[in-house]
Amino acid sequence: MTRALLFDCDGVLADTESDGHLVAFNRMWREQGINYQWSLEQYAEKVKIGGGKERMASLGRDADFRAVYDVPADDEEWWRVVAGWHKRKSDIYKELIAAGALPGRPGVKRLADEAHAAGWQLAVCSTSSLSSVQAVVDHVMGAGTAGAETAAKFAGIFAGDMARAKKPDPAVYLLALNELGLEPADCIVVEDSRNGLLAATAARLACVVTVNPFTQNEDFSEAALVVSSLGDPGGEQTVVLANRTAARPQGYVTVSDLEMVLAARAF
Repeated sequence: MTRALLFDCDGVLADTESDGHLVAFNRMWREQGINYQWSLEQYAEKVKIGGGKERMASLGRDADFRAVYDVPADDEEWWRVVAGWHKRKSDIYKELIAAGALPGRPGVKRLADEAHAAGWQLAVCSTSSLSSVQAVVDHVMGAGTAGAETAAKFAGIFAGDMARAKKPDPAVYLLALNELGLEPADCIVVEDSRNGLLAATAARLACVVTVNPFTQNEDFSEAALVVSSLGDPGGEQTVVLANRTAARPQGYVTVSDLEMVLAARAF
């Protein structure tokens, strides 16, 4: 029996939204000479849309944005513009990661290392582009090394541009299960948002939620376990916010806790 731990990327591996993606979007528009910036509050609403290109494309219906940019009437032309912006935004985002602007969230590397040592498969399933996800995984999980160490630990990295639909659709999780030959009953997902939780649930996967400032007030009633973070010994401690399992994290989430989550599959 193969156990597997599947991580979302943004908001799970690192606090990438406010310190990474938002900064990169706004810097890209400044470079393009477009007099538009997302505030933190505005972006908090946009993150409910899965995928960076989709978030930008939604601005085509925004009166404030249309006041500063002549949005093409043709949908295909608008999508080409958005795709170009997204490519530059992704480059800026990767520059931020390389500069060390996005440290990993507490416990993610520790728990991944412990699970891998215990024989679990590891994978990342995200709605972001593959290059952006790979950059975060290399930085957070590889402790800053270039991909060799990460590649040895992770059985797969599955991104939004590899799946037929974005979360809350379960497509990226179904893709991972199929490609890795995994059974849903043997897998745990770590997510941070309701969209991610719904995607995991639709794929029949148990889900542990680690909240962040963007998602802390969302509904996580379907989650097996909801925590403030995965926690670290001697570092940030886990606060259990909701628990439908026999797991009892004592300051940080362990592989033993994950086994308890899987044992509660009857929830």
